Amino acid sequence: MKVVFLGTSGMVPTKERNVQGIYLDYNGEGILLDCGEGTQRQIQHAGLNAQKIKKILISHWHGDHVSGLLGLLQTIGNFSGDDKTIKLFGPVGSKQYLEHLTKSCVFDVQLNLEVIELNPTGLETFFENEDYALQAILLDHSVPCLGFKFLRKERRKMNQAALQEKGVQGELVGQLQSGKSVEVKGISISPEEVSVIEPSRSVSFIFDTRICDACYTLAQDSDLLVSEAVYKDDLQDKAQEYGHMTALQVAQVASQSGVEQLILTHFSQRYKDVGELEEEAKSLFENTSCAYDLMKVNLPF
Repeated sequence: MKVVFLGTSGMVPTKERNVQGIYLDYNGEGILLDCGEGTQRQIQHAGLNAQKIKKILISHWHGDHVSGLLGLLQTIGNFSGDDKTIKLFGPVGSKQYLEHLTKSCVFDVQLNLEVIELNPTGLETFFENEDYALQAILLDHSVPCLGFKFLRKERRKMNQAALQEKGVQGELVGQLQSGKSVEVKGISISPEEVSVIEPSRSVSFIFDTRICDACYTLAQDSDLLVSEAVYKDDLQDKAQEYGHMTALQVAQVASQSGVEQLILTHFSQRYKDVGELEEEAKSLFENTSCAYDLMKVNLPF
């Protein structure tokens, strides 16, 4: 699992920071969260392959989160086969917004684009396979805005030394992997003898929002919480007015939700040095750092 920050600025880009975009690489599959202006160029700078993107998660339709979407889709479509499919998940209204976007220019792309609108009543799973699940919850912004969670499911890890010692090989390993006991030379072997269960792991993403109950629900027990922190706490009134959180408020969420690690992003352009935001958050939650453009975080998932 790798998390790559393609842009860490809020509202407008700066010389040092592009606007919002985060790329998840999980077992070679790309999942893009938001797509601000210049995202596809940031993908190139990060040494990533846009063709690996299978899913795009849009938190909301403010320009700094979606203005790079049209160019990215054209690039992917122009350099992929006719069978290329991308699923785009976003809040209610996403189909209409994307239709307006594609009609704003000549959009002739050989690409199957499925748009799925989400309107969760709580923290709900909207995609799931045997390995992981994607969940969403509505936050409290000036427009409908989603927060997302990537949940790698618990899984059985085989002990190769134990398998070898008991003479288990071939398709019998697969049966043990699925939780079934097997027999070798008349001796029954249970999955518990040759494997352990790795617990589920999760990464949560809080995008534009006022502090609210949904923030705590989304962050609960996350191995990593990535959150916007637009302002310092002396601008809490401004944050409330525009539907954002301060660094101190985010740290409060992390400290009360069983989070292991907190990374702040989506900073106001007024902060040339985001270290002061990090320092403020660390006063409540020590394991905090600030993201920077093209920063890569490798997770043992």
